[in-house]
Amino acid sequence: MERGVIRKPAAGRIRVALVYPNSYHVGMSNLGFQTVYRLINDIDHVVCERAFLPEQDGGKNQRVLTVESQTPIEDFDIIAFSISYENDAPAVLTILETAGLPLPAARRGTTFPLVMAGGVFCFLNPEPLAPFIDAFLLGEAEVLISAFFETFDPSVDKQDNLLDMARRVSGLYVPAFYQVNYKEDGTLAEFSPLFDVPPAVRRLVVPDLSKLPTASTILTPDTTFSDTYLIEVSRGCPHGCRFCSAGYVYRPPRFRPLGLLDPQVDEGCALTDRIGLVGAAVSDLPGIRELCAKDRGREVRFSFSSLRADALDGPLVDALKKSRVKTATIAPDAGSERMRRVVNKGVTEDHVVAAADILVAAGIPNLKVYFMTGLPTETDDDVAAIVDLVKRIKHRFLQTSRGKGRIGEITVSLSSFVPKPFTPFQWVAMDDVKTLKRKNKMVKTGLKKTANVRVHADVPRWAYLQGVIARGDRRVADILMLAHRNRGNWPQTFKASPVNPHFYVHRERGPEERFPWDFIDPGIDKSFLLKEYRRALAGRSSAPCPADPSKCSICGVCKGRPGG
Repeated sequence: MERGVIRKPAAGRIRVALVYPNSYHVGMSNLGFQTVYRLINDIDHVVCERAFLPEQDGGKNQRVLTVESQTPIEDFDIIAFSISYENDAPAVLTILETAGLPLPAARRGTTFPLVMAGGVFCFLNPEPLAPFIDAFLLGEAEVLISAFFETFDPSVDKQDNLLDMARRVSGLYVPAFYQVNYKEDGTLAEFSPLFDVPPAVRRLVVPDLSKLPTASTILTPDTTFSDTYLIEVSRGCPHGCRFCSAGYVYRPPRFRPLGLLDPQVDEGCALTDRIGLVGAAVSDLPGIRELCAKDRGREVRFSFSSLRADALDGPLVDALKKSRVKTATIAPDAGSERMRRVVNKGVTEDHVVAAADILVAAGIPNLKVYFMTGLPTETDDDVAAIVDLVKRIKHRFLQTSRGKGRIGEITVSLSSFVPKPFTPFQWVAMDDVKTLKRKNKMVKTGLKKTANVRVHADVPRWAYLQGVIARGDRRVADILMLAHRNRGNWPQTFKASPVNPHFYVHRERGPEERFPWDFIDPGIDKSFLLKEYRRALAGRSSAPCPADPSKCSICGVCKGRPGG
């Protein structure tokens, strides 16, 4: 049962099918997807309906129909994909084929809908999907969508329309307007425009979020958060963990003021008793304790997308306790102090153990602890340190739990490190699948006899695929096409592919190498990221981003901004 669905008459309006290339459950759990749905429908002359990856029926994918009117997506003027994660990219091909569209954009004439894509995946590195997409919107939807629909004219020839928009709409990237050339060693030699369009595409962001609320548009029980009203409190993170793209592509971090968030919580409370605060650095939000502690005349159950171990205190823990949270999450990310300096985590072992103690003492019985394996410079001793840290957490956990008369469970979650664009680790070679499996096994074996501790590890071969797509150039599109023809049989695809996937994953990049995503201007200086990479290799940490243009110009993002 959905609440908040937007329904508009389609007659006389530009019709957009907004597609999330995964299941309804996953898509509707994504606040960005819901936000784009609302923003497009806020434009009077446009109507937007939602669609998702269809379920398989006897091995065949069903036709892709919109939720609102059960209309096939190929009947719309625009098919717009919202893509957050690399591993959802292959589903784009499935959806286009199921809709009866030729997969290469070059083969789709004016009779077919315009196929667009946006989302975090796209403004990190859209190139693996470039041959299948007519146009990408690179950046944040609030500054892109209105500009696009002010310029888009469905009565004009598709090619002419795209050329006009590529010249006039900042953040619009049309792959067909650019030529890519490679060197003999396979690295990128040149990325140049074929027409009179910008040689680099600026990734656009909203400078000021203080008057721009972002919250759930539709409430449904069929999400990860089950009828939770999500409120975005911030974008970006000041701490600069070197593996995390959010800490760099969203610089400087932007926090919404209490005066904007407080009425949003009240609006959410009118619909549900569950409020989810979303952001990469929720615990850094000024005023978060006051926001959660305010008496709203009813019980409010707050949940948080992220809390740092060094930020837990009485008011935040009280909010978790009132929300009857059964499991709290902390993310040391690495087991040893050395590795946490390498990744610039800024959290010590004492912080982590103290956080576990505080949470259990507050009556939250279960803990989930996140780590990564395969981080740059990682040794077996660093992996063994994960086991040691979990055992130390368990010891403190046990002491505090006994005082409560019950012992909960610790879940250790292991993720394989994947180097991402626009981070200091974009030059790094990724561990091979065999090595990642071995490291995960070390942790599992080391904790096997530790009572009340469970270990869940991701599947390294899927992390490998993520690495291929995250770091790939346009030639990776050939791999995606082959996998599509092989019905998702990736081992067969990688074996038969004329393009070597190891080239993208297991090769350390040279400092002067041109990346496939370098045509995107993110505002941040590549030289700054390289300097951070070298600091990481030396085991040196860096100060957090001050988030104030008047106080810093080190990374380059705030140059030219007011106060920068």
